[in-house]
This record gives sequence, C-alpha cells and structure tokens, in this order.
Amino acid sequence: FPAARKNLSIAESSVTGSRFPLEGASDADIGANAQLSYTLSPSEHFSLDLQRSEEYRESLFMVLTKSLDRETIPVHRLVLTASDGGRPPLTGTVELVISVLDANDNAPQFNQSVYKVQLRESTEEGTLVARVNATDPDLGSNGEVMFSVSNTFPEKGLNVFLLNAKTGEIRLTGALDYEDIRSYEIQIEARDQGTPPLSGHCSVELEVMDVNDNAPEVWVTSLSVPVPEDASVGTVVALLSVSDRDSGANGRVRCWVWPASPFGLEATFAGSYSLVLREALDRERVSEYEVEVRAEDGGAPALRASRGVRVPVSDVNDNAPAFAQAVYTVLARENNAAGAELARLWARDPDEAGNGRVSYSVWEGGVGGGWRPASSYVSFEVRAVDAGEPPLCGNATVQLFVLDENDNAPALLPPAGSGPEAGGPARSATATLSVSLVEAAEAALAAAAGSSSSSSWRSAAGAEMGPGAASAATNVWLVVAICAVSSLFLLAVVLYGASRWAPRAAVLSGPGPTTLVCASEVGSWSYSQRHSRSLCVADGAAKSDLMVFSPNFPPPPPPGPAAKDAQPEPSALLDT
Repeated sequence: FPAARKNLSIAESSVTGSRFPLEGASDADIGANAQLSYTLSPSEHFSLDLQRSEEYRESLFMVLTKSLDRETIPVHRLVLTASDGGRPPLTGTVELVISVLDANDNAPQFNQSVYKVQLRESTEEGTLVARVNATDPDLGSNGEVMFSVSNTFPEKGLNVFLLNAKTGEIRLTGALDYEDIRSYEIQIEARDQGTPPLSGHCSVELEVMDVNDNAPEVWVTSLSVPVPEDASVGTVVALLSVSDRDSGANGRVRCWVWPASPFGLEATFAGSYSLVLREALDRERVSEYEVEVRAEDGGAPALRASRGVRVPVSDVNDNAPAFAQAVYTVLARENNAAGAELARLWARDPDEAGNGRVSYSVWEGGVGGGWRPASSYVSFEVRAVDAGEPPLCGNATVQLFVLDENDNAPALLPPAGSGPEAGGPARSATATLSVSLVEAAEAALAAAAGSSSSSSWRSAAGAEMGPGAASAATNVWLVVAICAVSSLFLLAVVLYGASRWAPRAAVLSGPGPTTLVCASEVGSWSYSQRHSRSLCVADGAAKSDLMVFSPNFPPPPPPGPAAKDAQPEPSALLDT
C-alpha cells in the first residue's frame, strides 16, 4: 500500500449502502504472484467491494452497511489486508482510520421532563426558582443549546418569572399571591444551533404555598333597624358574612361581639352569622348601640378584622306620665276671674314623639269633698294621658283651699213668718246672739236670749247671715281653730304629768234655750292616697274624705228662771 495508515472522514448522516473508494495495493511480481485479494477486519458498519473491469482493472470500495453514530463511535479503526497469489502468499496491510463527521442528528435532552417546585407566596423577587438543564451530544453549534419559554399557564406567569436563555435559571420577577393564582406551569424549550436546529422540551410545575397574609373580612349582608325596645330575645338584627382568603388554619375564623352588649352572634352556616338579641332593651336607658363584630383567623401570627354595626332602638309606649308629686296643695283667693291660673302641674313621660306627648284633664270621677261653687275646700284629680297606643295615664290629687276675702257687707233679713205662707200663727220675738271663744278652744258657748217683743230679728253688729256669710266665716274659724289646736298641743306637752289640781274655768249661760256652736266647721282632714300611675282602662272614683270634729262638751243646762237673770254678753264680743 502506498502508506501504512490512511485517514478517512465519513459523515454520520451517510445513508446505508454508501460507497467510499479505497486505494489498492501494488505488487511488483507478475503473473499469479501479482494477483491481489483484499480482506477487511470485521466491522458491523463497513464491508469491502472489489470490482474488476474487462481490462482487468480493479476498483476497491468500502461499503457502509450500517448507519454511523458519531455520538456512539466517533472513530472506526479497520485494517485492510492485501494478499498475492504466490506460494506462499505475501500480504500487505494498511490501517484505515475512519472519523465520523458530526451531523445535527441529536436534539437537546433535559435531565427531567417535569420539574416540580414549591414557593411561599411571600417569596421575594429575584429568588432563584429552578435551574433546568438540557444536553446535546452533537459537536459545535449542533450541540450549543439555548433555552426559551414556549408557553405558560396562566399567561400571567410570563410577567412573574424570567428564564436565562443560556444557563436555564428561572428567577422570580413578580409577586406571588396564593389567593390569586395557586399554581403555574411553564413550558421550556431547549434548541440547538444546528442546521436545521433541533429542540427539546420540558415543563416546570410551580405550586404557591399559602402564608397568613390576609386578614378576615366581615360584611353586613342584611340589617333590620331600628329595633323596637319591646323586641323579644332571639330577634335577628343583622346578617353577617365572614371570610378569609387564606387556606387551612390561616383561613379558619372565629367571631365575637365587642363590647359586651345585649347582642350576640349565632353561626347559621359556614361563613355566615346572625346578630341576635340576647337581652331585653330599654330605649329610655340606652337609645342606640354601637356594636363591633370582631373576627380573628387561626394563623401565626393571627390577623384580625372588625366591622361596626349601629343599632338604634325605637320607642314603644311603655312609660306612663308621672307627676312630680302625688298630691298638690293649692291656696287660691276667692273672686279670681275665670281663666286665672291657680297652679301649674307637669307630668314627665320619658317616651318620645307621640308616646311622650302628654295631655291633661280634670277627671270628673276623681272629684272629692263635694264640688260646690261656694265651698272653701275641694279635692279633685288631674289626669295626664299620653298619645301612645294604647294610651297610658298618670294621676295626681289637687287639694284646693279657697281663701276668704271681705267681699260681703252685712245685710238685714226681711221679716220672717209674717205672711200666711209661714204655715203657723204669726209670732214675734227679739233675740240677741252672742258668740265667744272659750279659753284653750275647749268649748264654745252661744247664748241666745229674748228680751223684748219685737216683730223682727236683729242681727248683731259684725255678724253676717245667710249661706254666703256662713261660708265666709268658715275660713276665719278654720284658721282660728288650727291655731287653737296647735296652742293646745304645746300646752299639753308642757303640762303633761302635772297634777290636775288646776280648776277649769266655769262657763256661764244665760237664761232661755242655749245652742252649742262649734268653733270651727272643720277639725281635720284625712285624704286617701292613690298611686299616681294607672292604665286608662276603666274609670274609678277617687276618695277624698272630710272629717269634722266638734268639741265634746256636756249639754248646757235647760232654760229656767235663772237664765233670765243672767247678764247678756258685752256687745264687744259680738264684734269679734
């Protein structure tokens, strides 16, 4: 052979059956000694083909019997042997070094088809998420791999992750939010630089891990206000919805009402609560509540949220008007003009609007002591009624004392019994009436004596006759009697326990029939008291009792001759 070694280059992309010419050997002998035969060392990829032409020219070819793979066997080493026809045959050899030329027949291959990564949603931007790796056994540009993102799901991931085309590093460039997107899938392509370029693919599955970064949310879905103050316990005031976007323990929420109030929470179903009434309400005590519903999740640290609920309380007519005092004592002078103000009464009703609007009236069924126009004392009841439904009322008793004024002059009465209508024979007499106060108001004696035959009665100076005069005198005697009783009480206290040796003053009476006159019409009064609050359901009569006490004296002696000799009282006493 011309050389002991021959280098050949065959593309690995060569197809089976391809023929590669070889230079044969030469033999200086002639004849049979110059006839050459060739053999090739065993190979599964190559074989020899010797062709002779008609001119006895020989052509030697190496035939590709199996596809080459540079990545498997980059170099094939074979020995070509030539033998002549002599005896003994002589041989010559040449080493065939066959280099397989690279072809871009290998696509980049990732070491994993799927990469799985977990990241907390609180991971900071710039954090390395993963590094993908792809290899290409080809040489040169055929084995140079570049990475790219072919697709993401969802598409928002394109703005969240950044892939380095040369190194295959994936870094976080945006914020993760578990409540928004819980997982990402990124499709990555590795492409070589051959012609034509080949590519490989893999996917990166990224799971976002939840952290407690969301506070609970409280929403009022329904509100029934205002709440009547007579609402029953268990009444639903509001419906609330509570949620937490976190998962697991971070999303478990407990709720309560703050501060302590007549309201409480009841869970209806998951995430829903009812604000219900736990205690009776009283608008007059608290007219409005500011309720705060608080929620706390189970994370570490726990996050809280709250929602304020304003609950006004509406009024019902549950309070009757109430007077400042149960009994009012009023002193009024007689001869007041019609419409004159005698007293001012006021009843308080803590209810509002119509329930607290009060109207007043004199209750006809509550008038006591006899309502007489000329009376010096009267007791009656004033009723205050609100405008609620049903109306409630309150009562107060008014004791009215009429003070006397000197508005009546003395008058002479016409002769009595002078006509036939008197019912008896006409008689005439003259009598003088004297009235005196006995010491310590223990007795009063009135003596009347007739002294002449006159046809008419003569009234004493300063004395007034008739119903009007009697009524006016009552007020004077009432004051005198009260003063006398008070003096007697003080005197009795001082002289209590002393001996009763002090003689009583004798009371003399004149001749003729005597009459016992009480120094005062009214001794003392006792009034029944009633509760000042009642429901206007049925009328009832008020009680006002007037008790009159007269001094307890023995009756005066009967008229006799001695009475006629008694001297009459001085006229000065009649003016008293």
